[in-house]
Amino acid sequence: MRKFVMAALGGTLAGAVLTTQVAGPLVAQEADTGGSVYEQLDLFGDIFERIRGQYVEQVDEGKLIEAAINGMLTSLDPHSSYLPPDAFDDMRVQTRGEFGGLGIEVTQEEGFVKVVSPIDGTPAFEAGIQAGDFITHVDGESVLGLTLDQAVDKMRGPVGSEIVITVAREGTDEPFDVSIIRDTIKLTAARGRLEGTTVVLRVTTFNDQTYDNMADSLKTAIEEAGGIDKINGLVLDLRNNPGGLLTQAIEVSDAFLDKGEIVSTRGRNPQDSERFNAEPGDLVQGKPMVVLINGGSASASEIVTGALQDHRRAIVVGTKSFGKGSVQTVIPLRGEGAMRLTTARYYTPSGRSIQALGISPDIVVEQPQPKPEESAEAEGSAASRSRSEADLRGAISNDSMTEDERRMLEEEQKKAEDAAKLRVEDYQLAYAIDILKGLSAIAAAE
Repeated sequence: MRKFVMAALGGTLAGAVLTTQVAGPLVAQEADTGGSVYEQLDLFGDIFERIRGQYVEQVDEGKLIEAAINGMLTSLDPHSSYLPPDAFDDMRVQTRGEFGGLGIEVTQEEGFVKVVSPIDGTPAFEAGIQAGDFITHVDGESVLGLTLDQAVDKMRGPVGSEIVITVAREGTDEPFDVSIIRDTIKLTAARGRLEGTTVVLRVTTFNDQTYDNMADSLKTAIEEAGGIDKINGLVLDLRNNPGGLLTQAIEVSDAFLDKGEIVSTRGRNPQDSERFNAEPGDLVQGKPMVVLINGGSASASEIVTGALQDHRRAIVVGTKSFGKGSVQTVIPLRGEGAMRLTTARYYTPSGRSIQALGISPDIVVEQPQPKPEESAEAEGSAASRSRSEADLRGAISNDSMTEDERRMLEEEQKKAEDAAKLRVEDYQLAYAIDILKGLSAIAAAE
């Protein structure tokens, strides 16, 4: 299972970074504080020896050191941590798009595990886990007091095994248990489809496959529509997308921008700041765009949204995004492990920091809670039940309508019924498609 704190910049910076970013500042600080850093290190050594020699049970010295390192990193922020060799291997597998687990992206808040988003089509998604849920217990054992890595370890297990997680959800009076069967998570990073004359691109994560999946899906949908001139626009669905690789976020943004800044990163030292710009080329040739976001849209998905919003390339619809605007650099260490260290913040082209603020949509549209099946079916069929002139007893017929006109009318009625059904199934998406229909109608009238 991939945690929300996915590597953003990655890299093989071990030697240079450790020498310049760790050893240099340590020496400088030691000079400024009159040796207090080394005094603290001596204190650490004394405590370590006491634990090793006097603790009531035999201790694993390696695990003690790992815990100390991880404690130092996790005290900085929720996204910095130590990756032992097995966790480092898992992370590299996850960025390739296939891994074992429940299929949820998580972070830690107030001591509990908070769900950033469930991943489409995974066991957690099918079990009804939602963005913003708090996981308080795993198989009856509280996660309070555990580090995020420890809590995640408890949720890992063999494929096909059952896990029971206790969930606290806003608007629900009491926590409740959810049983999930662990499975191998195979991510299709992007999928495309046609809704009428609108292309809908659903991007679920930013891994090594994202841009290629998206470009291929977009090409297929456009061909299915009969060419770029036959579509009225594109909906880029980034809801519940927890982010991932910065490089992929830049490529996806660049796919729809011809020029200008995409994102900038600013670190502690000005020389570490970077700026990424778009290159000419737009995969949809300037067609109108709507981006869908919600509280589960984080990190890389916020970068894409911010870039398209600031350049007025897309209308952003939905609810405010998660607000993870920090960059984590993965630094390989001796012994095959690594540390994930927050090294910079993201800024949108207009200079906005995403951190703890998120992206506010241009049009706020809440997604209604799912209704009971009978109620949804009743609402979906409302259009077909409404009465009109043609339903009245003895109504005269329209003798001026040709067969072609009658066929066109029936097609329009079918489209209206499909639109009504979509509003029940996914109100936010239906709203986005309606925006593109309106923009298309205005463009046709000009």
